[in-house]
Amino acid sequence: MAALRFDLLTLFPSLFDGFLTESILSRAIEKALVEVNRWDIRDWAQGKHKQVDDRPFGGGPGMVLMAPPVVSAVEAVQALGERPGRLIVLTPQGRRLDQNLVQELAQESRIVLLCGRYEGFDERIFETLEPETLSIGDYILSGGEVAAMAVVDAVMRLLPGVLGDAESAVDESFGPDGGLEYPQYTRPRTYRGRDIPEILLSGNHAAIARWRREHRR
Repeated sequence: MAALRFDLLTLFPSLFDGFLTESILSRAIEKALVEVNRWDIRDWAQGKHKQVDDRPFGGGPGMVLMAPPVVSAVEAVQALGERPGRLIVLTPQGRRLDQNLVQELAQESRIVLLCGRYEGFDERIFETLEPETLSIGDYILSGGEVAAMAVVDAVMRLLPGVLGDAESAVDESFGPDGGLEYPQYTRPRTYRGRDIPEILLSGNHAAIARWRREHRR
């Protein structure tokens, strides 16, 4: 099975350094289950100062990402693969990310994530590229990088071979049955006068499964 390819377009590629080199994602990359490429949008900016943003026409606070460098960056990156990939812009105005969408994205072979900054994008970026838009929640972030990390992390967990236990991705919060996580316990059996439920020590797997279904929260 070919690796799922992520292309991350950002003004701050180094923000992903720790994210890509630790824990589950790092191992998935080492095992060639996931491929993640970072691209600096400034590499497609023109002029001595590599300008990527400018003041909005009509006035207003902040700066807006300019269309020429962003469009050029996306088109160049899309052209590097056999397929252009599913292009997604991380923006508060986008479709809300949920587990159903995560499962859908896990079926893709390539996902291109465009991270916003400042006051947003020149509208002609959307008109030219016609991307999907995606939000991870109704709050304001400094940029789309954190949202892109959330997408990559959620999606790669569903890929075969990424998690050590094949059942982990199925039997966790927001799984196919729609439930959240059930209470979990580990050693010691008694802590500050609180014992773990006896059913979990019974060895009766059917009863344990039933208890867990009943206690999802």
